[in-house]
Amino acid sequence: MSHTDLVGSTGESCPLMGNYGPPQRLFVSGSGVELFDRDGNRHLDFLCGLAVTSLGHSHPAVTEAISVQAGKLIHVSNLFANEHQAPVAETINRLIDSGPGQVLFQNSGAESVEAVIKLARKFQGRGRHVVVSALRSFHGRTLAALAATGQPEKHEPFQPLPEGFRHVVWNDPDELERALSPEVGAVLLEPIQGEGGVNPADDSYLCAVRQMCDDRGILLILDEIQTGFGRTGDWFGFQHAGIRPDIVAFAKAVGNGMPVGGVWARTDVAAAFKPGDHGSTYAGQPLALAAARATLDTLVAIDAPSLVTEKGATLISMLTDLSGVTSVRGRGLLLAAELSPDALAGRSAADVARRCLDRGLVVNGITPTALRLAPPFIVTDAQLAEGVAVIGSVLEEN
Repeated sequence: MSHTDLVGSTGESCPLMGNYGPPQRLFVSGSGVELFDRDGNRHLDFLCGLAVTSLGHSHPAVTEAISVQAGKLIHVSNLFANEHQAPVAETINRLIDSGPGQVLFQNSGAESVEAVIKLARKFQGRGRHVVVSALRSFHGRTLAALAATGQPEKHEPFQPLPEGFRHVVWNDPDELERALSPEVGAVLLEPIQGEGGVNPADDSYLCAVRQMCDDRGILLILDEIQTGFGRTGDWFGFQHAGIRPDIVAFAKAVGNGMPVGGVWARTDVAAAFKPGDHGSTYAGQPLALAAARATLDTLVAIDAPSLVTEKGATLISMLTDLSGVTSVRGRGLLLAAELSPDALAGRSAADVARRCLDRGLVVNGITPTALRLAPPFIVTDAQLAEGVAVIGSVLEEN
């Protein structure tokens, strides 16, 4: 089977497993906000590979960094250092701005969540191993990250899952407080639930959680995998609430498409990991961190949080003006547009997203009634207007 047969293919005749469903497009190139499929059709990318390509596709600085590094050194094991590890870690420590901390690089968000769970257990010791997270949260698909994920429908095919996880109602400090028994060692939350529907935490909620954790010696872990590095209009989502986490998981935007993730922890917590406690063959390798270094340098140079705040306000205004949109939630450029029953006309948001794709706009249905939009930070007002017009035209169809 040739690669050109992949789009829409299913079953045993397809060389790929079916866990993502039939591919809807085969994209072959991209530049900035634009993607081009194998037939040369142009699409505006308002999803960024799930909040990853914040600087857009084929960004010159990132492309050059990858190209130069590929010609120098692609991989050595973590028995040795490489030239990008310290600069990238120092930049992340500065942007998180929560006191002295250290970084452990990983390859993905799910790996980063696995690492934070292990780090929390090692720091707290036996008997304080329980992690409390929120219903509708999403923390990854490895077994421990899936167990932390507050979506029971995703658990069932893989039971029994690892023990030591509890889930509470989102944004409800009283329920969380009731769950904090003596064996709880950590609370794991997203500042905005991304895959759960783009549900922002109230700033007051995060402040209350921080206080509860302080009172009980519990670690507060923030999953910033989708919200980190400027996506919400601050460098990290927790910063809107003015709190300091004990541990942060990050990934996605840090490499602008290269597989990079990691963990930041305050120094006393980070010290719990000793040689041999955790590792990953490819984590922090030179090629990935060259991309991360160029990405972070560029995000700082363009003042990404300010740019996102401005573009996010513009996008919210445009979406709110659409007759088929009842509300917009989220922060910065991580938004969900809630669609009215009349505009849906019996369709799901996933159906609307598919029709948008046919008209050259990449978004996705994050709930049955809401579209998720996470365009690149470099998007222009004209491109925002073009994309919103596509949504409007689809909503006007019956």
